Amino acid sequence: MINLDGFRRRYAHSVAIGCCTIGSDHPIAVQSMTNTPTADVAASVAQIERIADAGAPIVRLTAQGAREGRALADITAAVRAHGYPTAIVADIHFTPDVAMIAAESVDKVRINPGNFRNDSGQLERLVEICRRRGTALRIGVNHGSLSRRMVDRYGDTPEGMVESAMEFLRQCRELDFDSVVVSMKSSNTRVMVHAYRLLVEAMEREGMTYPLHLGVTEAGDGIEGRIKSAVGIGALLADGIGDTVRVSLTEDPECEVPVARALVGYFAARDGHFEVRHPERYSPTRYRRRCEAGIPITHEQIDDRYAVVEAVSGNPTAEWRAALLDLDPSQPAVIRRRYMQADAAQVALCAAADMGLPLLDGLADGVWIDSPQLDPATVRDIELMILQAARVRFSRTEYIACPSCGRTLYDIQSTLAQIKRRTSHLPDVKIGVMGCIVNGPGEMADADYGYVGAAPDHITLYRAGAIVERNIPQTEAIDRLIELIKADGRWREPAADNAVPACR
Repeated sequence: MINLDGFRRRYAHSVAIGCCTIGSDHPIAVQSMTNTPTADVAASVAQIERIADAGAPIVRLTAQGAREGRALADITAAVRAHGYPTAIVADIHFTPDVAMIAAESVDKVRINPGNFRNDSGQLERLVEICRRRGTALRIGVNHGSLSRRMVDRYGDTPEGMVESAMEFLRQCRELDFDSVVVSMKSSNTRVMVHAYRLLVEAMEREGMTYPLHLGVTEAGDGIEGRIKSAVGIGALLADGIGDTVRVSLTEDPECEVPVARALVGYFAARDGHFEVRHPERYSPTRYRRRCEAGIPITHEQIDDRYAVVEAVSGNPTAEWRAALLDLDPSQPAVIRRRYMQADAAQVALCAAADMGLPLLDGLADGVWIDSPQLDPATVRDIELMILQAARVRFSRTEYIACPSCGRTLYDIQSTLAQIKRRTSHLPDVKIGVMGCIVNGPGEMADADYGYVGAAPDHITLYRAGAIVERNIPQTEAIDRLIELIKADGRWREPAADNAVPACR
């Protein structure tokens, strides 16, 4: 599956999404998703055009009901009338009939196997519409919304995600329909990376070459959201996996596009050949620590126990992997690379994209960002965020925050900022901040607490995946969240000098 010695892009057959073709030798395409109400045609058209102007050739909109599904025809017509060739994608969850409506007017329809029965003839009817109109289909598996049948059989695992997708891909092949894209998204970067790699292996075994859409769901905002996205997406791009990318940030959708473009550009070419002499030590589809003696550290904590493996080539990921697999398994190791950019966000994105794979695979025990243009406190903060995004060391509050879409029931951007201001001093707490109940409860399943839109400007609070209080007015909800944390004995008062780190 993976070429361990260097960079080689995975082959995928071509799929046309409107005027944008992905797969084969076509460039990796970036995309985003609107957060305007889809039924508001004018607002949706304006936002699509802002996203397109930012450089995304593909834009997705939610279609949660028939009204939204019908609005897609007017939206597509208006965008075309304004001279934009942007590919329009409909996002469908619970209502297959809406997928049929949307497929008549958009360039691609995304369905979630967890919410779309594959034994009822629904897929066959949808495929016939897509075939007639030249509409592509995305089989979009979300870690947090696997069907009960899959969870009962496989648990909440990457293996369950893969089998969920493969059932639908086999049906598409039986129907001789190959205009299909697949995604395996999760807010957990380790689950996300392992799920994509397992899917590639499964498809290769069955002779499938469908292109892949990459994304880390609910990454959050600011530099932390960018780092989390870069860790997961970068680990796959580094091995040539991926044909289209979305960086999901809890920010205005057009802000996602430059980040996605930067990641894609960063992996446009990866030079060098690095012989891997011990491939038997590598397990790309499950987490296995190379050395049990090390603990995840920043460069300030390095002592004589740690080997420092520095990458100097144009392909640091492959260089590190070869060197670390050749290292004595009893020797803990820190990966090091120099970054000369003066902008903290650029250093963070590049370092996260490079260092994510060795951390997610258990090969490295720490990171050393050699960045002479940045102050030491900023570098240390970036290193800690990378370790946390790779799920090897938690040093700050973890936020699982959705990017919002037309289903979002409150102002999630400002709410996330308020929650961060009041809880960011709780390093052992995970908080999910979700716009609605469609993906919210599932995607934040491993969060300690959840803040989920239940109705316009009303919130339901969760503890460990279970509902605690329903339909709280949003004006009271953050206070009630904090009361819940206090009642569980997990609250502590912030220190007087609890300042937000410089690069957040």
